Amino acid sequence: MKGTLAVVLVFAAGCLAGWSGLADLESFGEIGKDLTMYVLYLLIFLVGISMGCNPDLKKIVKSVSPKIFLLPVVTILGTLLFSALASLLISKWNVFDCLAVGSGMGYYSLSSVLISQYKEASLGVQLAAELGTIALLTNIFREMFTIICTPLLGRWFGPFAPIASAGVTAVDVCLPVIVRFTGDRMLPAAIVSGVVTDFSVPVLVSFFCSL
Repeated sequence: MKGTLAVVLVFAAGCLAGWSGLADLESFGEIGKDLTMYVLYLLIFLVGISMGCNPDLKKIVKSVSPKIFLLPVVTILGTLLFSALASLLISKWNVFDCLAVGSGMGYYSLSSVLISQYKEASLGVQLAAELGTIALLTNIFREMFTIICTPLLGRWFGPFAPIASAGVTAVDVCLPVIVRFTGDRMLPAAIVSGVVTDFSVPVLVSFFCSL
């Protein structure tokens, strides 16, 4: 929860800095326009290092049944289905915009930057930034919902429900609360699901943003 609060506060501070003129990326010229993408590349690189340095990751993947890979697949398909249905209630954004937002799978830092960058050409800077902000908040809310509701999700829908709800964060932020309320036996499933959905984010977001 502290990590999520920190992200919200940093995001708010960035908005205030941009709105007040204290930080203006356009003043750096072409470098400023691409700065967020460079930072994004660095973030993806660090995530890759984090996964590669995990000594238990290979052991965990080998120890689970191939059927467990159905969990992230169903998680991704379910998320996309309800994202598409949400477009029926939101007239401002089309179905592909909603699918791009849902494709964040809880990875707010990555999806919001990707959407803002990819949609700038078709929507303009303001609307692209607005859609990126929606992606940021949507995926933060997904994480917070999982942290708060995991006990109820596990009790009502079974131990796989909190993992599906967490999306990408099943492998990091939400992992402690998932293990606490569903047991250590769900640790491999949570890690496998989190890793697979993690890899799906840049692929799905860029795909739906291009449509």
